[in-house]
This record gives sequence, C-alpha cells and structure tokens, in this order.
Amino acid sequence: MTAERDEILQAVSSAVLAVTRHLSVREVLQVIVRSAQRLLDARYAALGVPDDDGSFAEFVAEGITDKQWEAIGPIPRQHGMLGAMLREGAPVRLPDLRADPRFEYWPKAHPVMKDFLGVPITDDGDVLGIIFLANKRSGEGFTEADQSLLQVFAAHAAIALANARLYERSRELAMLEERNRVARELHDAVTQKLFSLRLSAQAAGAMIESAPGKAAAELERVQRLAGEALGELRAVIVELRPAELDRHGLAETLRKHVRMLDRLQPAKVTFEADRLPPLDSAVEVAVFRVAQEALHNALRHAEAATVAVRLSYAGGRLALAVEDDGTGFEQGASRGLGLVSMKERAESVGGRMVVDSAPGEGTRVRVEVDV
Repeated sequence: MTAERDEILQAVSSAVLAVTRHLSVREVLQVIVRSAQRLLDARYAALGVPDDDGSFAEFVAEGITDKQWEAIGPIPRQHGMLGAMLREGAPVRLPDLRADPRFEYWPKAHPVMKDFLGVPITDDGDVLGIIFLANKRSGEGFTEADQSLLQVFAAHAAIALANARLYERSRELAMLEERNRVARELHDAVTQKLFSLRLSAQAAGAMIESAPGKAAAELERVQRLAGEALGELRAVIVELRPAELDRHGLAETLRKHVRMLDRLQPAKVTFEADRLPPLDSAVEVAVFRVAQEALHNALRHAEAATVAVRLSYAGGRLALAVEDDGTGFEQGASRGLGLVSMKERAESVGGRMVVDSAPGEGTRVRVEVDV
C-alpha cells in the first residue's frame, strides 16, 4: 500500500503542478484523468465538471479516440448514472454498470462499459465534479481497495480543481481591469479628438458661404483629426489581445470558442487543427478575430445548419478555413457582413483572404498567412 500511496502523491503532484503552471482548466482535468486511469489500470476514465444548465461545463475522457468522440456526439448531459452521482454525492462501484437501475442509455457509438467505479470530487460539501473509471484491464473488476484509492485521489483532485477555479476568477478580474484600462485610453486618446473633430466640422459648416477659404482649412483639420482618431482607435483595438491566446495559443483558444458555440447554437459547429508552430502575437489575434467574425456571420446571418472550422499549417503557411452550408450571398453584395474588416485584418499581418459564396450554396472563408 505504501508504494500505491507514493504513486498517488506523484500523480496528484502532477495535477497541482499543472495548475501552478497556469495551464488551462481542461489541461488540469486531463492530468487528473490520465493519472487516475494509470493508477487503477482502467481502460476508460473520465471527469465531468457540471454547469448550471443540466450539462457539463467541462468533460474530458481517456481511452476514447477523437474519431470516436465525433461519432458519439455532444458532451453528455446530467442524466443516468452521471446525474445520480451528482445528486447523491456518493461513490458507486458496480460489477456491471448496465444492470444498475440508474443506468439509462449510451449513444450508439459509445464504447461498451461493464465494471464501473465512480467517485464524486467534493469541496466543503459541494460536488465539483465526478471522476469515473470503467473496464479494469485485468478483467477482475474494481475492488474495495480500488475505491479507497480513488477516493484518496479525488480528495486531492478537489484541491487542484478549487485552485483552478480561483485562478479563473482572478483571470476574470484581470480582464475586467484591462477593459477599464482600455476604456480610459479610449476616453483620453480618442474621445477628445472626436470632440475637436465635431467642433471643426461645425465651424466649417458655418463659414462655408461667408469665408470659403477658412471653411476649407477647417475641413482639412477635420480630415487630419479623423485620421489621427482612427489610427489611435486601431492601436487600442490591436492591444485587445484575448487573454486566452496568451495562455493557450490560437488552436486551443479557437477550439474552446467553437465548442462553446456548438453548445449554445442549434447549428453543428466543428473544429480541426494541425499542430501549429509558435506564432507571432499579431498573427494569432488577426486570425482569431477573422474566425470569430466568419462564425458570427454563419450562425447569425446565414442560418447555417453546419459550420466547419479548420486551422492547417504546411510549408510555412498558416491557413484558416470557415465553411458553412447557409444561405450564402451574391459576391459584392454582402450587405455589411464585416468582410472588409476581415480582409483588412488578414492583410495587416501580410495575409490574404478569399471568400467564395453564392445564394443557396453556403459560404467559404479562407485566410492564408506566411508565418
């Protein structure tokens, strides 16, 4: 048992270390799940963190491939055994999960799970999540000693999850402070110029008949002030780099954004990404903002049923593709879909954007940047 205890401490230290390195909550959860799977020699392991809407804010699993996940479908809701464990807050150990009356069903592509061990992760009486294992590789099922081991592990995992929550809250506060800073900069750097611009325009209007020469000078001043205000506004906007990009990089930030949209929108939104090299900060911001705008157009204006997002990298070139099966539009008649600003964002980092669309044939947005 001493060796097992040492292994628990080593596994838990990996999870806590992941938190202290400021990795994403999802990465911390994956460390916990992988450690539990290895510790108890299970074929399948998963951890779910519930949300307030009957689903899971985060759900990670080991033993299931990405292709299987795609076939299984959306994140599970709080029904069946998972829901029972969240409500009851007690460990569950079964020789055959399917024989328990609390079990309901699996999606068609879900792997068959037999022996089952689940433990709630609690903090001061609150259930933070549930961790469960299935199909012990030895074929002998989970023992009482396995349950005790997983309960000890879950108690330490609760510390890691609580710390992750505290980190997320501190990050939210930091983002709020950043928004306040930007608001101050907008007021100081841009608002005053816009006020001067308005006064100059009014003066030009008043003098245009009586003193056209002076009116022309005022209009030149208007043009100069407008250019300065636009330049300073763009500079402020460029600084609005999403905090997620700093922590996770482009691929993971966009993956999380797509996952959120897939949960919130009726359309099926998917994401794929190649392994990306380190990217320049400006490139990440530009590509992420283009993807956000293209997704917004597909989901809000195009009435798309499916939207596919892909990041690819080959031969020193990064490519973003956003494709939907929505209503499409006549090229050159986009009616303010933000295509100009998207194109400018791509060009600001030396890239180019191509849009292919036609009524009834969906829309394809592609951005390529040499990195």
